[in-house]
Amino acid sequence: MPRSDNRSADQLRPLIIEANVAPYASGSVLLGFGATRVICAATIEAKVPSWMKQQGVKGGWLTAEYSMLPYSTLDRKPRDITKGKIDGRTVEIQRLIGRSLRAVLDLEKLGEHTLWIDCDVLQADGGTRTASITGAYLAARLAIQKLLDAKKITENPLTDSVAAVSVGLFQGEALLDLNYVEDKDAEVDANVVMTGRGQFVEVQSSGEESTFSHAQLQQLLGLSQKGLVELAAAQAAFLAKHLL
Repeated sequence: MPRSDNRSADQLRPLIIEANVAPYASGSVLLGFGATRVICAATIEAKVPSWMKQQGVKGGWLTAEYSMLPYSTLDRKPRDITKGKIDGRTVEIQRLIGRSLRAVLDLEKLGEHTLWIDCDVLQADGGTRTASITGAYLAARLAIQKLLDAKKITENPLTDSVAAVSVGLFQGEALLDLNYVEDKDAEVDANVVMTGRGQFVEVQSSGEESTFSHAQLQQLLGLSQKGLVELAAAQAAFLAKHLL
């Protein structure tokens, strides 16, 4: 069955990465998975949260925020501030982004710095959380290079790269990197986060009013690994160009 954008089942959407789109951030990228567009920015503060000092925790910290801009979807999405609270989906996604980055970050080597990750969705066509994680790593790496160049830290605290991709069962077929049309009607969907060395950070998988077998889960994981190896290679190529 042909996909709506004519990709094969195991094919990623076209990947776009642009550097330094937010000049006041310490590091930033615009990342596109197909029609999805996310700005990921990393900002470094020379301080740590008060709870770390109170508890005597050494090193630095990384935290993430995520938002979908009102015009990022077909129907305008009200800003959280107008509702007076952050919705549950936003909280879940920003925690996922933070966990994913901290999995490959040696916080003690970061020193007494807080690395803020801000992911803002400009256009949503499925996979906004996976695009955010993939772009957030790149923004963080660019920001950390500034700390290294300024000799504010002595070694790179990032121990590996990290990226994420979606997979799912759509009309009975296992697909990689779902767009919105596929994602909204998928029988099963999953978001997989993996390091550049092939270690899983997180696997979020659920049946949407459906069930799935062990064999299908293994098929989805295999598809995700293929895509994530390609994303890790694209991240490495991007950094080789911009970290001269």
